[in-house]
Amino acid sequence: MGSILITGGAGFIGSHTCVVLLNAGYNLIIIDNFSNSSPSVISSIAKLAKLEDKITEARLQLVKGDIRDKELVTQIFEIAKRKGTRIIAVIHFAGLKSVHESIQKPLLYWDVNTSGTRKLLEVMNEFSCKVLVFSSSATVYGDPCVIPIDETSPINPINPYGKTKAAVEMLLADISNCQQRTKPFQKSPTDWRIAILRYFNPVGAHPSGEIGEDPKGIPNNLFPLINQVAEGKRDLLHIFGNDWPTIDGTGVRDYIHVMDLAEGHKAALEKLLRSEPQLLTLNLGSGKGHSVLELIHCFEEVTGKKISYQIANRRAGDSAISIASPKLALKYLNWSTQKSLKDICDDGWNWQSKNIYKNKF
Repeated sequence: MGSILITGGAGFIGSHTCVVLLNAGYNLIIIDNFSNSSPSVISSIAKLAKLEDKITEARLQLVKGDIRDKELVTQIFEIAKRKGTRIIAVIHFAGLKSVHESIQKPLLYWDVNTSGTRKLLEVMNEFSCKVLVFSSSATVYGDPCVIPIDETSPINPINPYGKTKAAVEMLLADISNCQQRTKPFQKSPTDWRIAILRYFNPVGAHPSGEIGEDPKGIPNNLFPLINQVAEGKRDLLHIFGNDWPTIDGTGVRDYIHVMDLAEGHKAALEKLLRSEPQLLTLNLGSGKGHSVLELIHCFEEVTGKKISYQIANRRAGDSAISIASPKLALKYLNWSTQKSLKDICDDGWNWQSKNIYKNKF
């Protein structure tokens, strides 16, 4: 049986997707440089997938490294081929993802997100591995003109992070030789099978509390900051702007439970593996918008924890509202979100409360 290469598989979304894929019977090879994660998460993945020690190495392999290291990536493909478990598909999570940091360090983001992807694609092409699920982002839409956002909405990223994702999408469209920006689905005249998944705001954690989002350093995303205030690690939460044109003046986002997102990646992979060459571009979101204050109030209700906050100035690169139209994901993948905002808060706090005294990341 072939293997699936998961780049960035020890990260937040990658680790949850690995659990879903292992439980579905896939063999995985993870490559991660652990810039924002830890090797210790691999044992948690194996535990959740109920892998015995004697079969863990066959089902789940870990390589520490960077996708920009083309020689290393080539070795991974070569070794898998020699073992008779050649890599048949790649799910590409690896990359930097902070909007704010990307404004400060654009060269780094273009190097990691675009150059790294290009090198990965070169190796894939060399080994005739032409099935790819790419982790894109709703940031490619920029400040949308119409809500909810569908896949034909204009691509107009307003920060370097979003621009790097849009650039990779253009590269994938060229590889597939399709005008990807005009239609969400097109048959590919080449033999590539590619799914571009534009997901919105991933949050929550595995219901077991075994894995979740716990970034190194100061978090870039809202939910880990809320968790840190709840556990007493942080005095208060800064909300960037209360004068947005929304229901309560705070930014509105489409929050998607990470387990729903993991299932979406599995559905996309299986769609590609059983279908003809194509380029598929899909939003993964709930189709529901919640403001920052709504998320805070839900968290307080679910956990009984008071979240102190302070209003700060808007951040460069942010937008007022971002809500997905997930209709095409339902049409092409038979996928939709199953978990609620309450589930997100419950599972996210369960993870945080179980790991307050651990230094896993």
